[in-house]
Amino acid sequence: MWMLLSALAAGLLVFAADVLLLCRKRTAGAVVHALFRDVIFTNLTALFIEQFVLRVEDIFLPAQHGPWYLLKYFALALVVGLILLFCKGIADGVFSYERAVPKHRVRTWVLRIVSVLLFALGAAAFTGTIWGKDTFGELTPDQMIINLISPVEGTASDVMNTLFFGPVFQTTFLTAVFCLFAFSDRVLLYHRTETKTTVLFPPLARKVVSFLLALAMLGGGIAFGVQKFQLQKLYAAYVDESPFIEENFADPREVQMTFPEQKRNLIHIYLESVENTYLSRDLGGAMDENLMPELTELAKEGYTFSDRSEDFGGPPWTTGGHWSVASMVNMGTGLPMKVPMDGNSYGSPGNFLPGAIALGDILEDQGYEQAVMFGADATFGGLNYYFTSHGNFEIFDYKRMQELGKIPADYYVWWGYEDSKLFEFAKEELTALSESGKPFHFVMETANTHFPDGYLEPDAPTPYESQYANVIAYSSYQVTQFVRWIQQQPFYENTTIVLIGDHLSMDQNFFQNMDPNYKRTTFNLILNPAPDVRDIPAERLHNRQWANFDMFPTLLSSIGVKIEGDRLALGADLFSGTPTLFEEYGTSEVNKILEQRSNFYNNHFLLGSH
Repeated sequence: MWMLLSALAAGLLVFAADVLLLCRKRTAGAVVHALFRDVIFTNLTALFIEQFVLRVEDIFLPAQHGPWYLLKYFALALVVGLILLFCKGIADGVFSYERAVPKHRVRTWVLRIVSVLLFALGAAAFTGTIWGKDTFGELTPDQMIINLISPVEGTASDVMNTLFFGPVFQTTFLTAVFCLFAFSDRVLLYHRTETKTTVLFPPLARKVVSFLLALAMLGGGIAFGVQKFQLQKLYAAYVDESPFIEENFADPREVQMTFPEQKRNLIHIYLESVENTYLSRDLGGAMDENLMPELTELAKEGYTFSDRSEDFGGPPWTTGGHWSVASMVNMGTGLPMKVPMDGNSYGSPGNFLPGAIALGDILEDQGYEQAVMFGADATFGGLNYYFTSHGNFEIFDYKRMQELGKIPADYYVWWGYEDSKLFEFAKEELTALSESGKPFHFVMETANTHFPDGYLEPDAPTPYESQYANVIAYSSYQVTQFVRWIQQQPFYENTTIVLIGDHLSMDQNFFQNMDPNYKRTTFNLILNPAPDVRDIPAERLHNRQWANFDMFPTLLSSIGVKIEGDRLALGADLFSGTPTLFEEYGTSEVNKILEQRSNFYNNHFLLGSH
């Protein structure tokens, strides 16, 4: 009933405008014809746009779309009706365009160019914000700024395609349409009668309206971006100073660490975007069916730190640690990645947290052989600088594998090469490391489960309708097969394996229909840790609140290192009974504080002064 009234109201307003402006012969027949035409065609066109352009489901059931649906439909129908009315006026000769010679040509062109530039910037802000939210989800100011000033070489072509065919194309198209309006020298004429004509849109009005539209687009785009990306938080990052990091920092230079007589090997596998959400609900996930049965079974052999009493769980979203590079920095240094100050960056040699002591630094001093392997270009995000400056890792990335002849020079899949090749190359490198006679630390990261939709290898089974679900399921199988291979090797007895999701997935489409109240956490599993941490009380594995930076001391503890006070940097050893910062101060409170500026962080880690 209300839907019908909304449609009728919009149609009647269009009809009224038609009779007042366009209907020169207001006979009874002409008025009745205009009434039916305007009401019917206006609403048919509006409904078509809703159904097939905007793709609104159940358009005749307003109750399913919230209290503003009828008002939104009324506005859409009214705009559509007026546009149709204008087109009819053009066709009937009631409206016409005629060329006018503009005065003050130089000033006119300057104003036009300025208007176009302002409009383009505003359009880019709108389209870029929409693309960023649709592509990355909860993209935060710190991540956005760090990624903007870090190297982007090696980005997957799928992501770059969405950028060019998204905001770049959309901004270009909108600006081109605006140019047609702003640069036109024609004026709009309204022929009231055959002898009486009125200029509706003179050149001055066009210039003023063009400039005002450009300002509105720019202001609206900036406001939209600020609101969606919460850019007001940058005030905290640059202005609000907090001593929290300094007060809670356990300096690895000063904390005593005792290694076992026989040093254990460490294999650290970052699982791209792998979270507990992919498990079935009875296991603590959000799926109807468990997408990772192999990893679930493997977890029975090791230790997982969960935020729940029984089910699988792990660390939640954390400030400065919710994308791949930041996650590695969190776990490797016990520190969040914060917005760089005073011209510093993370993407140049010797300038990636030069003042931090990382896991790689500690193990290098203990004589470990260290290597890291990616299926992508390690230049992305400055990871090559991080691993070479903190542990002198040998880097096996996409470019290095080309140099070694492992893949053809023109080979490029997904981010570089797919995970099936990654695991085969990793087997070769692990075998070589185990034969070196030294303890080794091997880091690797999978890539197939990266957004958007993941990379489905040609021989992967497809039991699910969703490509991403199939990619996740096959990745679980691949990772587990790789771990089983390691367990069969002679070096496994003295080797600890850590499997952990680097961050929550950014694939927005996959989570559209998920319960919004479900708490997403990343998957974690430690296999074959040092004997002296295996018999920890069960309560240390459950109901834990922790962050990725707690993995810094936990990784060392897992290979038998005794840490004085059980704390390193901002992390707490999860095998110990020492509470984490999240447990001590609260997760939301710590995340909020970490958004604030830390002069201690800037001076000691970004600048490297002590």
